[in-house]
Amino acid sequence: MLERATALADQLSAWRREIHMFPELGFQETRTAALVAGVLDSLGYRTRTGVGRTGVVGDLGQGQPVIAIRADMDALPLQEMNDVPYASQVPGVMHACGHDAHTAVLLGVATLLAQESFAGTVRLLFQPAEEVADEEGISGAPRMIEDGAMDGVQAVLALHVDNFLPVGDIVADGGPVSAGVDTLYAAILGKGGHSAAPHRVVDPIYLTGHVILALHGIVSRRLNPFDPAVVSIGAIRGGEVENVIPERVDLVATMRYMEPEVQATLHAEVERALSVSRALGGDYEHRIAIGYPPALNDATVARCIQDVATGLLGADHIKPAARHLGAEDFGFFGELAPAAMFSLGSEIEGDRRRAHSSTFDIDERCLPIGTAILAQAALRLLAGG
Repeated sequence: MLERATALADQLSAWRREIHMFPELGFQETRTAALVAGVLDSLGYRTRTGVGRTGVVGDLGQGQPVIAIRADMDALPLQEMNDVPYASQVPGVMHACGHDAHTAVLLGVATLLAQESFAGTVRLLFQPAEEVADEEGISGAPRMIEDGAMDGVQAVLALHVDNFLPVGDIVADGGPVSAGVDTLYAAILGKGGHSAAPHRVVDPIYLTGHVILALHGIVSRRLNPFDPAVVSIGAIRGGEVENVIPERVDLVATMRYMEPEVQATLHAEVERALSVSRALGGDYEHRIAIGYPPALNDATVARCIQDVATGLLGADHIKPAARHLGAEDFGFFGELAPAAMFSLGSEIEGDRRRAHSSTFDIDERCLPIGTAILAQAALRLLAGG
């Protein structure tokens, strides 16, 4: 399978570079979706477009089991700074997280599996909007699920490029692979007035200082030290000039967690921290936007990926996971069927390009490797594991 995938290397790079040159933001991936649908149609897949607004689903085969493979397609609102022939041609938009590579790999998987005979159905999920949510706060994965993308699926696979892994290495452990994430929107309310008479007002900036300390103490003092979690304030806005104490201070924070009970504790403790403002004479308003759930690799599906990768690459190229609290909406698929996402080494030797940066890029030698692993793992799951 790796030899066959390697024979597709030029085509994989061509697909990836075409997508990279014409990136599209979440729920705007019409050009990318048209490319994907055209390839799937030419390979004999039963293709549906407009799934989850701008997603594409391709089915091959008949009956059960149904094994799904997912790739995300959306780009980020960044101006690319790379001086390469395939640099983004769209001002202010670039593929800075590898979704162009994911889409190209899945097109490669489609090509390889179209040459196979198997019992059951392969379902390819080309997902929009992993990075963003729509006007209702819903991202691409649940939108595709609403449109039936996961109906009848027994297992779902995915990968993500990793520029902190050398090409040829993967990580495919069972257990947590990305965190759940919720967003706190809060306002600390006071009574404004002249800054020369602070005794006549209730200063929301002063109150916010105490609230910040309380929020930052949640993880270190209110949670079990063995429960990974984060509460990070990303934005604070309050006041306009030096001689006016404002009426309010607004803040936005991210909350990340791995376990549902930790999520519940975070929500309760955030409100407790905000209530410090009341003890000091002010008040607060807040809402919590529920975001992505944690993504947990099913042990059996992850073991399948590991076994396949061991056969293709050798056991010394299967690396242990470095845990983190990044978030990914792949977790929505894992709530409906056993799921596993593996990290694919894509490091440019001697020059790690960080994701979500304007200089992000990958070593394209990783593309055939990801293609071969996903294709072989899907065949193994179709055959019963």
